Amino acid sequence: MAKSAPLTELADSELFDRLSENKKELFNLRFQLATGQLDNSSRIRRVKQDVARCLTEIRVREIAAYEAQAQKNEES
Repeated sequence: MAKSAPLTELADSELFDRLSENKKELFNLRFQLATGQLDNSSRIRRVKQDVARCLTEIRVREIAAYEAQAQKNEES
């Protein structure tokens, strides 16, 4: 299985798409858990971590954009 690109290399739209996919998968896994159909419960933990990684990268980008804007305003 090929390793996917690190989150830092993804475009913003791709990052939000990946976040959306992970949230949908997490919902489905929780639904399977509630109905007793889930075979691999450790998958829930991995998907939660993937969601957290995406959210962290999004926040890092927000902070970087804010700092760049603040620095640009100081120069003006």
